[in-house]
Amino acid sequence: MPIYEYECKACGHRLEKIQKISAQPLTDCPNCHASELSRLISAAGFRLAGGGWYETDFKSGSKKNLAGDGGSDSKASAKPAASSESGSAA
Repeated sequence: MPIYEYECKACGHRLEKIQKISAQPLTDCPNCHASELSRLISAAGFRLAGGGWYETDFKSGSKKNLAGDGGSDSKASAKPAASSESGSAA
């Protein structure tokens, strides 16, 4: 179930409420009891990061590269840029 944010237009009180998608929006403010509560639009707390599952995990061959770098192998573009510095330091 999603978490909805509400703000009272009368007193400025803000709250979050876990509700079903099919549930009617709240209208009465629990702080001042006015019927001025409105649902806010906010960013979802969802982010793909780390070593989790991605769309490319179960693709094979050329379908694995979604960036579209001309069909070249992604390993060829992953060469370290500072490889010449490792031999010059003594």
